[in-house]
Amino acid sequence: MPKLSVKDLNLFYGDFHALKEIEMEIEENKVTALIGPSGCGKSTFIRSLNRMNDLIDGVTINGELYLEDQNIYAPDVDVVSLRRRVGMVFQSPNPFRKSIYENVVYGPKRCGVKSKSKLDEIAEKSLREAALWDEVKDRLQQSALGLSGGQQQRLCIARALAMEPEILLMDEPTSALDPIATSRIEELIEQLKKDYTIVIVTHSMQQAARISDKTVFFLMGEVIESGDTQLIFTSPSDKRTEDYVTGRFG
Repeated sequence: MPKLSVKDLNLFYGDFHALKEIEMEIEENKVTALIGPSGCGKSTFIRSLNRMNDLIDGVTINGELYLEDQNIYAPDVDVVSLRRRVGMVFQSPNPFRKSIYENVVYGPKRCGVKSKSKLDEIAEKSLREAALWDEVKDRLQQSALGLSGGQQQRLCIARALAMEPEILLMDEPTSALDPIATSRIEELIEQLKKDYTIVIVTHSMQQAARISDKTVFFLMGEVIESGDTQLIFTSPSDKRTEDYVTGRFG
């Protein structure tokens, strides 16, 4: 059974049809990369997986999107608990103007965790999972804004992991980072997929080829092709996919 199943998903910004009849299955403990030119619907789609588009005025969504056996667009869905299950990391690192420690425990505190020992445990576990603990363990009370860009992004990953999500959404998580920091995040994604299902938007063909198990090619709000990453890059079935992955357009 897939972790996420998308059935006939359409999304409109006002009159603009941004996502058109999307059908997709996302497998558990795999990295699924969403590729395609700018403005093709990748970020809109990834934000639909935890209902972030609900926050935008004038958006209309229809279709079904199942997290296991629950349609997350059903009227009785608790969106707050959905976003605990489906965490998100954005394009630019966005740590809060708080200490490193307070950044990580922010979510659990908001959800009612009060025990200092429990919060300490969550902070250490999350920072270890984000491959950041050894670099920051002696300065947890210092401002998160003093970290490098790559460290800040790993902190944002730790902050998402502190909520113990099942799925981690990443919207171009390395586009603001240098090659070394990018490499660290890619290694981290490889580790994290043992415990999490990961969906990543990337503008880098090389990155998609390196880190993903499955690749989905978007164009003009439609899914043109999806499948095993190696197949998409070596023998795509659609000429438009071939043109994009070989750099003929995009």
